[in-house]
Amino acid sequence: MSLRPAPLTGIRVLDLTRVLAGPWCTQNLADLGAEVIKIERPGAGDDTRGWGPPYIKDAQGRDTSEAAYYASANRNKQSVALDIATARGAELVRKLAGQCDILVENFKVGGLRKYGLDYESIKALNPALIYCSITGFGQTGPYANRPGYDFMIQGMGGLMSITGERDDLPGGGPQKAGVAVADLMTGMYATVGILAALHERSRSGLGQHIDMALLDCQVAMLANQNLNYMTTGQAPQRAGNAHQNLVPYQVFSAADGHLIVAVGNDGQFAAFCRVIGRPGLSEDVRFSTNSNRVINREVLVPMLVEAMKTQSRDYWLRELEQVGVPAGPINTIDQVYEDPQVKWRGMQQMLPHATAGEAPVGASPLRFSDSPVSYRHAAPLLGEHTRQVLRDRLGLSDQEIEELTR
Repeated sequence: MSLRPAPLTGIRVLDLTRVLAGPWCTQNLADLGAEVIKIERPGAGDDTRGWGPPYIKDAQGRDTSEAAYYASANRNKQSVALDIATARGAELVRKLAGQCDILVENFKVGGLRKYGLDYESIKALNPALIYCSITGFGQTGPYANRPGYDFMIQGMGGLMSITGERDDLPGGGPQKAGVAVADLMTGMYATVGILAALHERSRSGLGQHIDMALLDCQVAMLANQNLNYMTTGQAPQRAGNAHQNLVPYQVFSAADGHLIVAVGNDGQFAAFCRVIGRPGLSEDVRFSTNSNRVINREVLVPMLVEAMKTQSRDYWLRELEQVGVPAGPINTIDQVYEDPQVKWRGMQQMLPHATAGEAPVGASPLRFSDSPVSYRHAAPLLGEHTRQVLRDRLGLSDQEIEELTR
């Protein structure tokens, strides 16, 4: 069976983003086959180029100049080093925008207007362009001009109030997530919005402006916790590894380690009780339904904790799997990449890299039967594709490129 080209083959993206939320979005588009032209500051580039160590290593195991952080969000892109603060640089970027389907930027509100690269200016050149702006707080509102960073957005948006151990237990207090989830979720929402606008353009022939805010996305992704608050008027609190709406759904200590048990319904709870040798618990009216288990959590959980200490982690994992009760280990990241399922799904790829020879990347989770994700090359060197893009896309001569370089 012959495969079809990646879904966004033929779509061109102008990437004026740096750090994580914007680059995560444009990397998604690149993985889906789009041609992504990333504009970077000459001599410095994306801020995250300097966010090391660690750095990508070459075939001899020596550090290259390429930070792992930058490499995590910029594969499959072309890097063009242009200074938009100069008239000539801004002019060239505008010309590129005139040839693109999508532009993604994360400058401060109004920051691109003085270069003629704001939405209204580019719309006049290319009415079909889909222009996505990513900021901390959006294009409107009292905070619109404030800078916004993932860490502070996790705090402002409520995530840190429900993440971490309970305040009355050792180690309790506000805790951020282990990765920049506000940035990443904004990048994902931006991707969804762009693809929706691309589909709408197929009907209208027109582009539009997409206004993405980290705070909006952080508040939206509170999901069930939003409705827990809205339906009760009570703000959910930190619950450690427990679940606000399901019991038992938490970490347990076994005789030799820890595991997660995630009981999602009453049938699973009955099976769980049989495995741990406490079948009567599932017949007790206090615990027979999930709603009663949530209400009587403080009575039930200590009994389960004691029972789980009697066998090893692997014993529980094996026995619970046999009866269909969701359970799993708590892996370190090195253990993640040794997991047979993760290996089978190809979640680590090696891609060609200009200085390292090849470099590792975390794979896209998207799986298409007939038009798969496209892995072409690892994150580019700063300005690696400047000459190629200026020559092939804008028709500049070698002499013009030399003059621009000087």
